[in-house]
Amino acid sequence: MIKYVRKWAFALVAGLGIAAGAAAQGTVKVGVIFPLSGGAGPQGQHVTQAIQTMAALINESGGVLGRKIEVLSRDDESTPAVGVSRANELIGQNVSVIIEGWNSPVTLAMQPVIARAGVLDITAISKADPILSGEGNPLAVRLNSSNSQDGAVIAAYIANAKAKRVAFLTENDAYGNGAQASIEAELKKLNYPYEKVAEEKFPFTQADFRVALTNVKAANPDITVAINANEGLGMPATIRQARQSRLGGKLVAAVGTVAPSVISVAGDAANGLVGADIYFPGVEPFASNPANRRFVAKNEEMFKSTPDKFMALGATALQVWAMAANELKTLDREAIAKRIRGGSFKGTVMGDVSFEPNGQMKSRHYIFNVDGGKIAVQSR
Repeated sequence: MIKYVRKWAFALVAGLGIAAGAAAQGTVKVGVIFPLSGGAGPQGQHVTQAIQTMAALINESGGVLGRKIEVLSRDDESTPAVGVSRANELIGQNVSVIIEGWNSPVTLAMQPVIARAGVLDITAISKADPILSGEGNPLAVRLNSSNSQDGAVIAAYIANAKAKRVAFLTENDAYGNGAQASIEAELKKLNYPYEKVAEEKFPFTQADFRVALTNVKAANPDITVAINANEGLGMPATIRQARQSRLGGKLVAAVGTVAPSVISVAGDAANGLVGADIYFPGVEPFASNPANRRFVAKNEEMFKSTPDKFMALGATALQVWAMAANELKTLDREAIAKRIRGGSFKGTVMGDVSFEPNGQMKSRHYIFNVDGGKIAVQSR
């Protein structure tokens, strides 16, 4: 009887060992939540594709802890309630990390849900400053530049242009209002005298700006700042309708709201537009960066498209997470978050990157204008 029990126990332990070994050889699941439909759908699809591209590159180099990455993507429909539902779906799929965030209201709604589930949450795009407040997610990480960082860049441009009459076309949500407030706060810090001659607010889904632009035009601004995160619909419409209305002065786009896809949809109306951003695949220091060149080539191979800033941010989010996990030899949420927050990583798509202790990646901005349908970088 004793021999039988010992034999049974040995078999059980051996079986558990085999099962554990099989589990260890399974995939590492990465959740991805972006809008895949609606006005921001095309951009969300591109970011998701870029993350899949990075997953393929990482898998070719041995994966994460010797296991291949499996990307599970969901459509948040640019709606907070839907985003929360999709986050719960991925939590139920036992993902090790969730990379999310096109719309700030959606990110802010998802953060506490993901944090309570004990899953690491990395925001790739959404800009609102409260994302890093620690209220929704005490271990928040964000790669895109913040409203505060962006505000300083646009304020400096306004001051350098010596524009005295400034108008705002602002998306009426956490992102848009925060972006405008940041620009105005930075202008105040610069002690720069200006007059806010017009302010028009609109919802994320709006595509007709003719009335708003008529009001702005009547105010005779030197510069009109357009803050519109709906790059599939709203921002191209703003650019086209501004040209049709013969809006005077210079049209300046908020940081990160003009990708090549926006210019393609806006057409010739985009020529002369001024903006700023933190990544351009064919401009130094990115053009000669080996990690960026591999990413661009792989994305062109897999999806026949050249990455934009948003795609680079999504890919870098996964790349940094994988680097931390492989370095620490763990998928533990807290350990990886602490490694990223305040840490530095060499050889990413975005170059050598560093994060502030609050989880914000440091960025360098580049002013550009659109000329002949292409982005022409003016300063580095």
